[in-house]
Amino acid sequence: MNKVYANIILIFYYMFFVININAQKKKDINAIKSMCGCFEIEFNFSETFSTNPDTKSKNYKAKALEWAQLVSSDNNHISIQHLLIVGSERFPSVVKHWRQDWVYQNTDLYVYDVNNRWNFIKKNKSNVKNQWTQKVFQVDDSPRYEGTATWVHVDGKSYWENITPAPLPRREFSKRKDYNVTLRGNRNEITQYGWVHDQDNQKINIDESGKKEIIAYEKGFNTYTKVDDERCIAAKKWWNDNNEKWSIIRDKWSEIYSKNEDLTLKSTVEGKKLYEYLFNKKYSDKKSINSVIDKFLKS
Repeated sequence: MNKVYANIILIFYYMFFVININAQKKKDINAIKSMCGCFEIEFNFSETFSTNPDTKSKNYKAKALEWAQLVSSDNNHISIQHLLIVGSERFPSVVKHWRQDWVYQNTDLYVYDVNNRWNFIKKNKSNVKNQWTQKVFQVDDSPRYEGTATWVHVDGKSYWENITPAPLPRREFSKRKDYNVTLRGNRNEITQYGWVHDQDNQKINIDESGKKEIIAYEKGFNTYTKVDDERCIAAKKWWNDNNEKWSIIRDKWSEIYSKNEDLTLKSTVEGKKLYEYLFNKKYSDKKSINSVIDKFLKS
């Protein structure tokens, strides 16, 4: 009788554990998907400390309207494409922006090193248990940065935070030559009005010997305020018209990532960046798309 009772207790605790995990995961998925929709965005960045006042960046502030399109979703993978809407409300133009993929209990990461190089890292399953990896991609769907952490739901808050290296931000890439890596402290928090991307960043220079020097600290605070989806109609239409092309591009990158090898990309080919090729309507079929992406891969 005692053995039967003990087995019942074990079954009860197992069921309780599974129910709790499933409830947590459901909250995670709801939090991630709440980043979809139409948003007014305000970008704010300020250097809080710099070793060289002459190179210190000025405070940066910008506003935008953006549509975050749910590309695909299942229980372990969610993909969201961000599309900027620029120009007047009467004659809007749409620009493909960044993409974020969320992968549950992911063990395979491409971690930024330096000089347009990403190192493939295989994590132990036990180290990513119940975690979500946020994979952030450039406008051409090439890699940007990745990090893994647990979504936290406590005291009415839902947030995910991680520290990971990344290339220079686009707003500084052509302006600053005194550092080559950004160590990003990312916190994504869901709010009543939308969500916040809160950042505590380090600007780091790594020399040829591998020596690292922190040259500045930076605070970033980007707010995403949800507005009526009708304001993003132009972006929704753009995505319907262009989704097939970008599906081909994503498939090509997936093929590259699936090799699980370190990856180095050329900055330009024949004086042009990759997005300049892919944004051109000339590159719309699988053959031309695969060919131009291959040209940017360093062997």
